[in-house]
Amino acid sequence: MAKGQINVQTENIFPIIKQFLYSDQEIFLRELVSNAVDATQKLRTLSNIGDVKGDIGETQMEVKVDEKAKTLTFSDRGIGMTEEEVDKYINQIAFSGAEEFVEKYKDKASVIGHFGLGFYSSFMVADKVEIFSKSYKEGSKAVKWECDGSPNFTLEEDDTRKERGTDIVLHISEDAKEYLSEFKIKELLDKYCKFMAVPIKFGTKEINDPEHEPKTTTDKDGKETKEEHRKITVDDIINNPTPAWTKAPVDLNDEDYKNFYRELYPMNFEESLFHIHLNVDYPFNLTGILYFPKLKKNLEVQKDKIQLYSNQVFVTDSVEGIVPDFLTLLHGVIDSPDIPLNVSRSYLQADGNVKKISNYISKKVADKLEELFKKDRKAFESKWDDIKIFIEYGMLSDEKFAKKAEKFMLFKNVEGEYFTADEYKTKIEVNQTDKNSKVVYLYTSDKDAQYSYIDAAKSKGYDVLVMDSPLTAHLVGKLEQADSNTTFTRVDGDTIDKLIQKDEEITSKLTEDDEKVLKPVFEEVVNKQTFTVNFVSLSEADSPMTVTQAEFMRRMKDMSAMGGGGMMGMGNMPDMYNLSVNSNHPLISKILAEKDEAKRKDMAKQAADLALLSQNLLKGEELSKFIKRSVALI
Repeated sequence: MAKGQINVQTENIFPIIKQFLYSDQEIFLRELVSNAVDATQKLRTLSNIGDVKGDIGETQMEVKVDEKAKTLTFSDRGIGMTEEEVDKYINQIAFSGAEEFVEKYKDKASVIGHFGLGFYSSFMVADKVEIFSKSYKEGSKAVKWECDGSPNFTLEEDDTRKERGTDIVLHISEDAKEYLSEFKIKELLDKYCKFMAVPIKFGTKEINDPEHEPKTTTDKDGKETKEEHRKITVDDIINNPTPAWTKAPVDLNDEDYKNFYRELYPMNFEESLFHIHLNVDYPFNLTGILYFPKLKKNLEVQKDKIQLYSNQVFVTDSVEGIVPDFLTLLHGVIDSPDIPLNVSRSYLQADGNVKKISNYISKKVADKLEELFKKDRKAFESKWDDIKIFIEYGMLSDEKFAKKAEKFMLFKNVEGEYFTADEYKTKIEVNQTDKNSKVVYLYTSDKDAQYSYIDAAKSKGYDVLVMDSPLTAHLVGKLEQADSNTTFTRVDGDTIDKLIQKDEEITSKLTEDDEKVLKPVFEEVVNKQTFTVNFVSLSEADSPMTVTQAEFMRRMKDMSAMGGGGMMGMGNMPDMYNLSVNSNHPLISKILAEKDEAKRKDMAKQAADLALLSQNLLKGEELSKFIKRSVALI
């Protein structure tokens, strides 16, 4: 039996490992399973090239919990290790010194796998670790290695082990006894090892015997009795070693992609809209499948839905900063051996390959959307409401994507018709170009709430878009920047004649003196801190009063509320409105002609309240007074 010290220049290597090598203690399980999978895959490779003679037999690995013995065991039938290999790979850790190591890697979230130290993660949760291993090499003897968490170890021959492979036995420490729970281990295996490339056994399960067909018997009274299924016990394989993204797209059909989506998100009961299969081997290796979920207007969807893998080994589901931000709204899997395993996110963000991968994925997504649009425009239009927020987000955050999106971004009007940007500009530019030669895009953010404004616009022959996403305020600003001859304005931004100013204007029936008489009357019946009274010359058929809100102020508030783009604190400012009085409406002339001050005020109040009511701005005590006043008038 050999005794010795692990080759490090400090007595405190294990506390250092515990303190600095992991952001999540539970990753030890991934590291040890990965080692076992790696050993198994190496054996398969050696067998394929003829370096291992004969049938290598079953190559699955197994994880076992023994709560009574307080052990957690990882077993594989891979290449195993000789005594010399145990000494080389386990004992000779390449540290120049613990202090230098800490200084160099303390900012890393996790560096174990990247530096080949995966095995030592076991001391995160174990007081003692044993290795029982037998090499695949002919004539090799089994060995046992043992360490109690200090730099001291023992290494000796092990007569008990007869089969090729390795067992890692963790004697779980008192402060980590949660890892003796089968439920906990099953949960971690599902999280970290769901798609590792070697079958992983965790216990057994009962299933119906496929070779037994239950018989149905009929008694003398004609009553049928069906025999129960015969049960058999089988290994419970908890992973899928050949997930869909590892296969060629030509070998998969739509049902395969749907099934894989359900496998990824078993608690998500809504199907995805469509998918993109990534498969590239130059200038980097990348595979994966991305799914488009139904987003509607929800930007607060759970973003941790893209899982990042390296050779089927789970890395993270927090990919913000690794893939473009707008792509984090997608679901699915990305797998690349060119993504470093087990390093911090800041390292990943700075890594050149990761940046290339990020750009590639963005391009592939844009290409796929353009392909879908060209292939079946009607089908694309039917999905537009579910994906538009994703495309808007991409256009706002990624210039290259925005350029490509010009080919498939759609406008939808209140009639439910869809147009590309070029198609829509052609449609409206004759009728909706104002005296300043700007094409005016009218839009509504809420068809029901802004119905009267939409109706007023349509009555004058104008078209109105539906732009109701939380990103609208940001998007219209970007579109205006892209084309300085266009302007976007919400239909309630002002009276329709002001929104689209033509050379010809309707003459007002009121003189300046009339307006001076009426203005204080209307200012008295509304909150002067919230409303600004102005007079507009509209037709007699238009409303006597209209409540509008300045496009610029409302847009700034919306942008500030969404974060960014607005002035500091703008989102907390009170709403400001205009009360636009139609100087040509008969009711306004009647209010002007009324000599009784009390009656004049009541008429003005009633007319103003009607305008407020139409925009759901009349509430509480003022609404109650309006109802009583209306009943009295009837």
